[in-house]
Amino acid sequence: MIYGYIRVSTEKQSLKNQKFEIKEFCASRSFVVDKWVSETISSTKKLSERKLSYLMKKVKKGDVIIVSEISRLGRNLLQIMSILNYCMEKEVKIFTVKEGYELGNNINSKVLAFAFGLSAEIERTLISQRTKEALARKKAEGVKLGRPVGRSRIEKLKLYTYRNEIESLLTEGWSYARIARKYKVNRITVGNFVKRLIEHREPKE
Repeated sequence: MIYGYIRVSTEKQSLKNQKFEIKEFCASRSFVVDKWVSETISSTKKLSERKLSYLMKKVKKGDVIIVSEISRLGRNLLQIMSILNYCMEKEVKIFTVKEGYELGNNINSKVLAFAFGLSAEIERTLISQRTKEALARKKAEGVKLGRPVGRSRIEKLKLYTYRNEIESLLTEGWSYARIARKYKVNRITVGNFVKRLIEHREPKE
């Protein structure tokens, strides 16, 4: 079986471009995609919450997964490495269109996987080091670390710009969850903002 896997992070992005790229790749290799798996979901979601997780459980030895680029598989190198390792163990090949990777249970793939793993480890170390250095510098400069005591002013909140719109949507019967999806925030964020809005209600402009 040959699977074409497509993922975008938001509804505003299109799946068509990735599908076109995979089709062009398959045409050049005389491949035919047997099944398409597509989803609109952030890569920051847990793998278990994605269709890719279901696909990982379904694939068998000899199957092929084609993606437009390797970043479609995961949110960071560590997650991508985990997926590649799983596929190599099951002898499932992964082809990436843009990078031209052909990853399977062979020595080249294992060398590349090692390189990815080493890069991920270096990346984590550098991020940790930069964070520690930045905190130490701020502390030396007398900057108080940690969250400021008390709540932020309502004008500083992310949704404040849309306060009139949100009030109108609530009047129309929109749920917090629906409003959260519209402004790409968490439902709890909407609930907290509405609570603050009621406490500090201002006349509409």
